[in-house]
Amino acid sequence: MTGIMLSKAFAAAGAAAWGGLPFSLLAEEMEEGAVEKACTICPNPRTVLVAAFPYYAGSTPGNLSLYARGRDYHPVVTQRLQWVCDRLKEQYPQGLFLPAADNSPLPERQAAWQCGLGLRGNHGLVILPPYGSYVFLGTILPDVVLSLPDSTPSPDCMGCGKCLAACPGKALGETGVEVSRCLSELTQKKGELTAEEEQLIKAHPLIWGCDCCQQACPYNAHPALTPLPEFREGLIEYLNAAQLEGLTNRSFRERYGERAFAWRGPAPLRRNLSIQEKG
Repeated sequence: MTGIMLSKAFAAAGAAAWGGLPFSLLAEEMEEGAVEKACTICPNPRTVLVAAFPYYAGSTPGNLSLYARGRDYHPVVTQRLQWVCDRLKEQYPQGLFLPAADNSPLPERQAAWQCGLGLRGNHGLVILPPYGSYVFLGTILPDVVLSLPDSTPSPDCMGCGKCLAACPGKALGETGVEVSRCLSELTQKKGELTAEEEQLIKAHPLIWGCDCCQQACPYNAHPALTPLPEFREGLIEYLNAAQLEGLTNRSFRERYGERAFAWRGPAPLRRNLSIQEKG
């Protein structure tokens, strides 16, 4: 399949941009264990394809991160990538094509940057104008060598430092992201929190996720809206204690299982709401 045919396939699947690179090139940037896992699920990986799917649907008030207000991106992106895999399978009947979205050993952002998809943001995210950094990434891992367009690694963003200054937990630095201080991670953390972590969540406007670094980014000043209905329609912007009261893990997932904030169950959400109410 030529690069033009792949471009048409990804566009038909709803991707705003795509790229690809040899697996061997990406493997040089991966930890040994991740390479072994990739080779377990795909015994002879030859190529990595990566695509970006925009999700910005506006920034109306709420207490859930913008990425979590629509449908859970994991199955949505995987299903859209499966459509591309089916087209590839028509061209390569004996080939293996594995779609994934944030649930594979492949470092998606590194793959995107290596094949020139967008810019390298100081906040560690891919910036893809006109959608800014409001994009989900997904990958396809084939055991087939594909004809890929020429590309160069992504350049860095303008480096204004606004995302670093806006981070409530001071998790962003010149050397990368300190995950343990990231509010997005803290809101999803299970169990008890330290006093410092509680203070961070108490002062935070969201009970799930964090948009501070993205909202401060100049590239996100006027992002284009997503054309994808899964991320544009039926949004949930806000959850309160009454909506979560009495829900078991099972009933919670029956009600909210199609949302990205559901994977941890109701406990972290209840805890975060309680912390904020005390404030």
